[in-house]
Amino acid sequence: MSESFVAFDLGAESGRTILGRLDSGRLSIQQMTRFSNEMKSIDGHLHWDVTALFGELRKGLKTCTAAGVHPVSIGVDTWGVDFGLLDGNGNLVEQPTSYRDHRTDGIMEKFFERLTRDRVYELTGIQFMQLNTLFQLFAAQRDNAALFERVDRLLFMPDLFNYLLAGVACSEYTIASTSQLLSPKARQWEPQLFNALEIPISIMQSIVDPGTVLGTLKPDLAEASGMPGTRVTAVAAHDTGSAIAAIPAEGENWAYISSGTWSLMGVEIQTPIVSKEALTLNFTNEGGVGGKIRFLKNIMGLWLLQQCRKDWSEIARYDYEGLVRLSDQAEPFRTFIDPDYPGFFHPDSMTVAIREYCQRTQQPPPVSHAEYIRCILESLALKYRVTLDHLRHLTNKQIDRIHIIGGGAQNSMLCQFAANALGCPVVAGPVEATAIGNILVQAQANGSLSSLQEIRAVVARSFTPVVYEPRQRAEWEDAYKRFAVITSSDKY
Repeated sequence: MSESFVAFDLGAESGRTILGRLDSGRLSIQQMTRFSNEMKSIDGHLHWDVTALFGELRKGLKTCTAAGVHPVSIGVDTWGVDFGLLDGNGNLVEQPTSYRDHRTDGIMEKFFERLTRDRVYELTGIQFMQLNTLFQLFAAQRDNAALFERVDRLLFMPDLFNYLLAGVACSEYTIASTSQLLSPKARQWEPQLFNALEIPISIMQSIVDPGTVLGTLKPDLAEASGMPGTRVTAVAAHDTGSAIAAIPAEGENWAYISSGTWSLMGVEIQTPIVSKEALTLNFTNEGGVGGKIRFLKNIMGLWLLQQCRKDWSEIARYDYEGLVRLSDQAEPFRTFIDPDYPGFFHPDSMTVAIREYCQRTQQPPPVSHAEYIRCILESLALKYRVTLDHLRHLTNKQIDRIHIIGGGAQNSMLCQFAANALGCPVVAGPVEATAIGNILVQAQANGSLSSLQEIRAVVARSFTPVVYEPRQRAEWEDAYKRFAVITSSDKY
């Protein structure tokens, strides 16, 4: 018997409505709608347009109905850390601010005057990034403390859409875990952080596990979309949490790279690692499906390439396959950058920022578009090697293969470079891992699947990965040594 589920997968550039059909232990997926998601500048700050995005979700539901689909359930996943603030009537007090906004520039050191870096990591086990919810809230309170007199509750982005769909306010565990507001061991909001923020902890919602059925579509939505009785399920609402659930992996000796705007590289573990070394190396402990901890490192990712493409848009409109083909024309190992250099977070021009980095590190800057692309892809692969070495050391895992999932799994050049740099096979796919994980967690909540292991078995039966074996080991080993010297010599 075939069962249908709908995933709303919202990214920082675009969103999709994905229909999944589970039949005899195999999953097929179909994109029903796709739409852009762009930050809006309002009074000098970058915001997300929730009204427009929710309108796209409604269109997605109607498109499914028009195709004769009546899904068992729907689920929403999004990027992490961003949130909406609601008043006592359940209305947004303002459109959610984007994590790319400049309000958090320099904010971390100011917060550490209230609570030390070591103590914050001890309490949360979360990697330090200025975009984390903790620092966004600190900036919001600093800039407009009176705002919080109107705030009744905080909902992270997927929780906000779940609230609009089902009328239930809660915080799903995987998205909550990205905030740097949660204790990774107690899985509860950490009071010391809210005391330091001078924001009441009462604005936070109760935490639910991925796979929790929240209820059914609100009556007006059910009627408008023709979906009476369709359930709303809190999936692994952080997109990476859903993606990791869909890795077709067996055993323990593997790591993953969820590759898109960000590259999130890590392993699954049973208990968080909150050590001095993990703090020094800036690793994070985020929640996963099945009670797992996603022990990982956020790496800047294909954002670098996306922003170069934006710089070039007036003179050349490359698709992503064209970018990959072009990179093959450039000289190997000419120039390296550290993808996590702070100047790459939100520059006015990415190509200018890369040239400035090269000047600081006394390297020849890229000139042609091909040289920029090659520089970015090689540097990402070498950054993965650094991160793999740290993962092996911190976890004592004998990692012998890497699973790359998400949009980056389509980038054959990046996948081959990663295999070369890491010295082990790279298993690429599924590309739509996030939507797949979203759908299969819904299926588990429905009782159609029993465990994370069974979810992964369905993925393995349903999708065929591409395997990249390492090549040119001596050349890449030399490149890694150069990369280590160049990136360590740059003082941020």
